[in-house]
Amino acid sequence: MELLTLFKDAEDARDVEDGTVIFDEETPGDVMYVILDGEVDIFANGVLVEALGPGDLLGEMALIDSKPRSASALTRSTCRIAPVGEERFLQMVQETPHFSLHVMRILADRLRRTTAKV
Repeated sequence: MELLTLFKDAEDARDVEDGTVIFDEETPGDVMYVILDGEVDIFANGVLVEALGPGDLLGEMALIDSKPRSASALTRSTCRIAPVGEERFLQMVQETPHFSLHVMRILADRLRRTTAKV
């Protein structure tokens, strides 16, 4: 299962211009995003930590743990993103178990990459 497949027809997907801040570090977050097209840079403490592209998630940690965002997201190109709020997230978790597993794999992969840098 790919996130692109699940969200490609999302009615609330929107286009975001190159150089747009999607969210800022340390701000509250109740929405995560699926990147449908384009690239997004993730910055923590002003340092580029990751570049994300189609099929990737961003902002999922703040949605899951209700804490301020741990990084900022800035579009590197014109992007199309699909927002996933808490209600939709919980619905997807209940109705599409593979979605939950996919999100957990993304989080595990990011944790492994982070710990490999230490």
